[in-house]
Amino acid sequence: MDKLGEQTIWSYFDNQSTARPAKNQKIRAGIGHSVSSYLELAKKVAELQFLNRHHVLLFRGQKADYRTIKNNSMLKPSIFRLEGSKIPREQTLVNRFETLKTAEGLLSEKYENQRLLGFDRLRKQRIIRWAILQHYEVCPTPLLDVTHSLRIAASFATVNNVRDEAFIFAFAVPSVSGAVTASAEAGLQIVRLSSACPPDAVRPHIQEGYLLGEYPEISDFSQHSKYGYYEMDFGRRLIAKFRFNPDMFWSNEHYPPASEAALYPSEEGDPLSTIAAEVAQLISQET
Repeated sequence: MDKLGEQTIWSYFDNQSTARPAKNQKIRAGIGHSVSSYLELAKKVAELQFLNRHHVLLFRGQKADYRTIKNNSMLKPSIFRLEGSKIPREQTLVNRFETLKTAEGLLSEKYENQRLLGFDRLRKQRIIRWAILQHYEVCPTPLLDVTHSLRIAASFATVNNVRDEAFIFAFAVPSVSGAVTASAEAGLQIVRLSSACPPDAVRPHIQEGYLLGEYPEISDFSQHSKYGYYEMDFGRRLIAKFRFNPDMFWSNEHYPPASEAALYPSEEGDPLSTIAAEVAQLISQET
């Protein structure tokens, strides 16, 4: 994907109290702008969306800020993540892509057998198959989970977090339209889960889930080998990084976090959850 920087980027990226022009590398290398409450975060994000009017902001909450060897924030899709503390070996990546291909086939078969809405689209569009496999954590994919909801992202960073620090990452993406938006200029695809999943699949809708992927798609190891490893990182689209103390962040009673039960609603009645569990089990048996 292309790096941010064609237009001026405005960001909170250090301990300064005001937003100012910034470079993507400075944002990634910084410790993250500290916010004390959800309301403060929401106000600052609103300002960034106003100042960066050429972009749409999507968010990801994490309990830690993982770094590259150059000490920049690392936000890789699951299929390209480190093997232990090292860059994954060629055979590891080959195996991951083979597992993904197997999972796609099983997903399509079970989806069709249940006659779920949207099968024709799922059969034709690989990235929608990837989106479902990634969102339900079946296997590693070339996609990264994000959300349109700042509250959902902050809640993910908070739930079951025993640390005194959590992070919100804000990504700048092109305008989103339809289930899948592809931008050749940005080298990016954006999947809107609410338009890609059947309405009975509650979890993607509750989480206001989106996924980011490369454009064109990296469908196998041979295609991946044409890219540098550093390019497979959505940190290149990072427009802001915030950090906060989970114990203090939600102190205002008017802005509570989403509970774990709300973030992961009951799987009962969710056909995609059932299918995903079956596919995951079959894959584990094969590997």
